[in-house]
Amino acid sequence: MRAFIIRRLLWGIPVVLGVTLITFVLFNFFAKDPVVAFLGKSATEQDLQALRVQFGLDRPHYIQYLDYLRQIVTLDFGRSWATSEPISEMMSRGLGPTLAITIPGLVATTLLAVSVGLLAGSLRGKAADRLLMALAVAGMSVSFLVYIVVGQYLLAFRVRFFQIYGYESGFDRWQYVALPIIVLVIVGMGYDSRFYRSVFVEEFTRDHVTTAVAKGAGSGRVMFRHVLKNALIPIITRVMISVPFLVTGSLLLESFFGIPGLGTMLLEALNTADFPVIKAYTVWISIVFIISTILNDVLYAVVDPRVRLE
Repeated sequence: MRAFIIRRLLWGIPVVLGVTLITFVLFNFFAKDPVVAFLGKSATEQDLQALRVQFGLDRPHYIQYLDYLRQIVTLDFGRSWATSEPISEMMSRGLGPTLAITIPGLVATTLLAVSVGLLAGSLRGKAADRLLMALAVAGMSVSFLVYIVVGQYLLAFRVRFFQIYGYESGFDRWQYVALPIIVLVIVGMGYDSRFYRSVFVEEFTRDHVTTAVAKGAGSGRVMFRHVLKNALIPIITRVMISVPFLVTGSLLLESFFGIPGLGTMLLEALNTADFPVIKAYTVWISIVFIISTILNDVLYAVVDPRVRLE
């Protein structure tokens, strides 16, 4: 397993290099001039040139790209153009608020969706199954933005169960992140419940499950020992696909609820043409995706001895 992990990490290096090269080319050759976007169209040529020198954009492109790679290796992404703050500190500060929303949201969504999917799969074809899947489809059909606005109006403004906007560190943060977590769970429940239900229905129809039922095994033993255990591979896959989004934040949730996470940081960087922040965020996403895919394969081998890491 150690050799497999090292080999996959080495294969991740060209992936990261490819991401950095594509990002660099897009922003330097196809995007709007960041200096013009930063100063505005009314800026003089002298001001534009002075800012290019300050940002290092007057250097040859290959020198800029090599400096970009140096930043990745040293994990020092320089300073933000907009705030002059070290980008590494900005990302470290934004990671906490983001994880305060995404980790509870993912855990709650997975537990609830697996439970609903398992129940619906065991009652496949019955009225309860059709009702649960109808609710799931209805939940999927409503826009993410609608849940945010309705939740803020009913639960925060009218009933005053939660805070509408803002964020505080420490224990007090839960009054600010509870509503975003609820919205995240409601949105994810529809998609995940249908996915897990299809997985469990397939497991319920397998021969070993039919044999266990014929031998008189209880429903609880069948669901948890034979169905849920053998469905761990697709469950792990579904969860690991969501892991990168844990540390990249949600643009809508964080912007509408005033959560100073990584999603808000990226949105502000896009609005201000803060190229160094966007570059650092892009590299961060690619690294997290590589790590999550490696962890996904390792977990396959842990839960299923038949899987071999090659």
